[in-house]
Amino acid sequence: MRLRPSALLRFYSLCGLLIQAAATKNKVKGSQGQFPLTQNVTVVEGGTANLTCRVDQNDNTSLQWSNPAQQTLYFDDKKALRDNRIELVRASWHELSISVSDVSLSDEGQYTCSLFTMPVKTSKAFLTVLGVPEKPQISGFSSPVMEGEKMQLTCKTSGSKPAADIRWFKNDKEIKDVKYLKEEDGNRRTFTVSSTLDFRADRSDDGAVVSCRVDHESLNSTPQIARQVLEIHYTPSVKIISSSSWPEEGQSIVLTCESKGKPLPEPVLWTKDGGELPDPERMVVNGRDLRISFLNKTDNGTYRCEATNPIGQNSTEYVLIVHDPNALAGQTGPDHALIGGIVAVVVFVTLCSIILLGRYLARHKGTYLTNEAKGAEDAPDADTAIINAEGSQVNAEEKKEYFI
Repeated sequence: MRLRPSALLRFYSLCGLLIQAAATKNKVKGSQGQFPLTQNVTVVEGGTANLTCRVDQNDNTSLQWSNPAQQTLYFDDKKALRDNRIELVRASWHELSISVSDVSLSDEGQYTCSLFTMPVKTSKAFLTVLGVPEKPQISGFSSPVMEGEKMQLTCKTSGSKPAADIRWFKNDKEIKDVKYLKEEDGNRRTFTVSSTLDFRADRSDDGAVVSCRVDHESLNSTPQIARQVLEIHYTPSVKIISSSSWPEEGQSIVLTCESKGKPLPEPVLWTKDGGELPDPERMVVNGRDLRISFLNKTDNGTYRCEATNPIGQNSTEYVLIVHDPNALAGQTGPDHALIGGIVAVVVFVTLCSIILLGRYLARHKGTYLTNEAKGAEDAPDADTAIINAEGSQVNAEEKKEYFI
């Protein structure tokens, strides 16, 4: 005769009561130091939970595990509840360990280990089941997006318990200013979490990778990530690069028009001074390059490069000045006219200095006068002059000298 599960449960419960009734006073006295020991358990949904009950001192007293609904799972080594997920791990007088595989959220709750002494002693172990969040999804992006448009991306994940955390990244750099919303799922056990990222599209965002990362303790430090590559369309940017910083007559020059845009502008348009290129034989356009051969002064002017794509148009200009190589060489050689002028000035200054010095010396020259000459000059005739001269010799002591 095969017993139904409900009858089997009543049978094991009756056995427990009979054991309690059969306990003697001596056994009660000896079992006062006995007490079952358990630990709380946390397990991820779908995993396996191990419940262990230990007794340091036990005089052959039975142990029992029961679930949150107070249904007996195991009585010593005898299985009471027909559930293939529940298995016996170890059964002895000092330990009763069982395992619950493929744990679901409904298995969460308080489990009881009972030691059938007089009175019965129990220990509680709470089983926590973590709900694994679903892989996140990013919505709200429609490709392509025009530069300047406002974008709103939403990341959403369901089934987490407790509620998962969502973080946003752009090219591995975290974005902090985001919105976060948490809602209970229909089973009232798990949560749906969503986060919204608002920003305005910029050309620098083209090709950027926006990531939504879900962190949760059930993921064992391996977050779930959803990624979205941005595609931004924008008007061209244009720049002209010259192959020569000092173009000279007779040489060649290449002007390259660098244009960036999404979609890529192709081809570019070259003009000179607001009109077409005047000499197509020497001025050849190849893709984005303008090559001008055998430069001359007539090539001087403003060259314009224009790039256009479906989003818009942009342009830039380059002023070409062709230099004379001979004039450049004359500027680098010695200036003989300048040197001659300097020499002439030096000679003129020297001559002026000599003349001034001569006049200065002439004005300050000493004048030597004697009374001998004076006596001869005052005589009316030769005889008188001789007499005066002789008289002067007699009075030589009266001679005087004047130095002015």
